[in-house]
Amino acid sequence: MSTPWTRRSARRSLADDTRGRAELAEWERIAQLLADAATGTAHDPDTDPHVQEELAAEAAAAAAREADLREAQRIAARADELEALREFGTLEQAEPREGDEAVRDELTRRAGSYVQTDVDAWLAHALAAHRGHYADPAAREAAAGLLPPPVLAHAALLAELARLVPDAGPGQLVFAARLTAADPEAAADLAAFLTRATGTTDPAGNQA
Repeated sequence: MSTPWTRRSARRSLADDTRGRAELAEWERIAQLLADAATGTAHDPDTDPHVQEELAAEAAAAAAREADLREAQRIAARADELEALREFGTLEQAEPREGDEAVRDELTRRAGSYVQTDVDAWLAHALAAHRGHYADPAAREAAAGLLPPPVLAHAALLAELARLVPDAGPGQLVFAARLTAADPEAAADLAAFLTRATGTTDPAGNQA
């Protein structure tokens, strides 16, 4: 039989570390739970609200980790695909998909934070032309918070130039990329000025 001294010693020993303090607090919680219950009641984890809440939280955290892992794998696979298209020189023909903004970030990370100008140009052209998933106005609106300002400025300028000269081919608009690279803010201001002057919509499909 344990003595008051040994019980106090055990309590002090458990309280010496973080895990021990947590275990001690849990035992005290269970003891209080049983003290408030009918005499002879045994602790049942299946009916203990606190235990069930912890199990639910652990399950939710595990599901979130699994979802994050699947998303990371999807991004990596899509990045591999876009890199292959670049090598074959067919990136411009690819249709953008939902989540390609995160893939752009992954490609930039792989390149040691070097800006992927060809990928940025591809996204800008797709956004301006409403290609792929950018055909959805909601996707274009979301892109404003997912793509960096230079890409958005390039897309806005391309959209206005394409509207002013509908038969202009991509090769005739390469100067837009150079303008955006030299001064993204000026390119954005030019696109906004053209939008206001002509009363057209921006790449996100919003009326000026």
